[in-house]
Amino acid sequence: MGNAAGNYLYGDVLANALVSGIYRVINDQDFLNKINVFPVADGDTGTNLSLSLGAALAFLNSPQEQHLGTLLAVFADTLLDSARGNSGAIVAQFFQGMSDSAGDVTRFTTVTFSTAVSHGSDYAHAALSDPQDGTILSVIRALAESITTQVAQDQDADLSTVLNDAMPRLESALVNTTQQLDVLRKAGVVDAGAKGFFELFKGMSDFISYGTVVDEPDLTTIHSNAREIAIIGSGENYEYRYCTECVVTGTDIDRRKLREALAALGESLILAGTKRKAKIHIHVNEPSTVFEVSRQYGVVSAEKVDDMHLQQHSSHDTTRQFAVIADSAADIADEDMERLDIHMVPCRIQFGDRAYIDKVSITTEEFFAELASNPHHPTTSQPAPGDFRRQFQFLASHFADVLSINLTAAASGTLEAARSAANRIDATGRVYVIDSLNASLGQGMLAVFAAECALAGISAKQTIAEVQALIPETRSYCLLNNLSYAVRGGRVPKWVKTVADLLHVMPIIHTTADGRIALSGFMLGEHNRVARFARHVARRARSIGQLNIAIGHAVALDDARELENHLRDELPAIARLTLMELGAALGVHAGPGALVIATQPYKAAPDHP
Repeated sequence: MGNAAGNYLYGDVLANALVSGIYRVINDQDFLNKINVFPVADGDTGTNLSLSLGAALAFLNSPQEQHLGTLLAVFADTLLDSARGNSGAIVAQFFQGMSDSAGDVTRFTTVTFSTAVSHGSDYAHAALSDPQDGTILSVIRALAESITTQVAQDQDADLSTVLNDAMPRLESALVNTTQQLDVLRKAGVVDAGAKGFFELFKGMSDFISYGTVVDEPDLTTIHSNAREIAIIGSGENYEYRYCTECVVTGTDIDRRKLREALAALGESLILAGTKRKAKIHIHVNEPSTVFEVSRQYGVVSAEKVDDMHLQQHSSHDTTRQFAVIADSAADIADEDMERLDIHMVPCRIQFGDRAYIDKVSITTEEFFAELASNPHHPTTSQPAPGDFRRQFQFLASHFADVLSINLTAAASGTLEAARSAANRIDATGRVYVIDSLNASLGQGMLAVFAAECALAGISAKQTIAEVQALIPETRSYCLLNNLSYAVRGGRVPKWVKTVADLLHVMPIIHTTADGRIALSGFMLGEHNRVARFARHVARRARSIGQLNIAIGHAVALDDARELENHLRDELPAIARLTLMELGAALGVHAGPGALVIATQPYKAAPDHP
């Protein structure tokens, strides 16, 4: 006997049915990742659906009986906030339709359940600018049509019977997706989103009809039926690079106009939600434009940007034994990021009421221009554990090991956020969170070295040992052009700037062996400041031997080039020198004109054992 009371479905049963369905999806997440080839073969559909649906588990598992209308409203709203990727946004919109149909009812009858599912299907289709057959929408439509047809023939039909009879139609629609899209037919797989929705509803149906309870998944093991898929299209160059998402909150969002404005920016647009809260998902090349347009319709929050090109390459990478990721406090040259497939979790930057994603929705040049002109001094915030978790989840689903090289714990809570996230992922790979005891260029050097080890085929265990040996020998030095920005950011007391100005001294700060950021010395006056800064660092690095040097500048390229020339004169043993712009994490305190040097013993990636 099932859990539906005759023709009635109450909130507590629906809550448990949803939990059962969500557990099935999470159990299947690694398999869903492996068959993910549409719309982009980036291998994250299982991860995205698990994160989207898993966010509601705490609410659904509450012991008290739930009012059905209230439960659906909270569940739909939770999904809207947590939705990740195409499939996550579509599932959120499906349940938004069911919720709006249910209103404030305390129970579903077979008829009202049928109506709610039809509304959910309509909402899901309406969310996409270009709905296509052969996707999750095909399975959703099959569900709605099957239930609607059955109820039209017999309004007194038992709900369990209706659900059981719908399952073959869903399975047929799922199998048929392979033939509906060329990319699926070439790969010989069903659509990953459609498979995920099938598993979700299968778990719900089995619980409602038979009381079948899906055990809480063992999230440390891969799906037992998982098989390697030869992904077709893994080498394609897609027109749009960034999967961009955000939430817009307002009082009367004009969703038609918002859709029209966004549609011109990219592809794969999904606009889910209501007039008071809308979830946007779109593939674009300029994420900042999406956020700018969205702000015209309400308050923008929950901005998220994923580099699909990098994810796609990583998901099919068989040469590396592990992946490397860093927070955006690390300054790494663009060419190294691309060459070595280094992933990054960005911090957030706030200028007054305007928020940006570091190095994604605001460039370095734009940041320093805003810093110089905006009356609101910016604040930076460390990535939330959820930002780390999402990327850790993806990478640990594709690699046995993940190395996260993070900003020194002495300067920020970023390291703890990363550790918290690493402890909460549900994937087969293991994440190692490493305190770089450094910042900016020094942190970036360590990430680059780790990534070069990965490229050389070195194991994660050996690389961690090599990185740990390099950490105490990696140093960063920063010459502040003035202390105004450090004072505005609260890092330096105002009286220190007053004294420095009176004495005409320029401070040099550095990272210490224990990861603190401390005073390294002063320079009197501005005369020959670049040459003297070079000599200051050279005196401390000359005994190292062969050197890896990185130079960073805050919109001071000419000074940086002069600094390079002086360093080459002072340190003839430079084996590698990289010059780049400073990012916002340090730039917000250092200000325009700042110069940074990082030093490290030069060490090539060890030979493969």
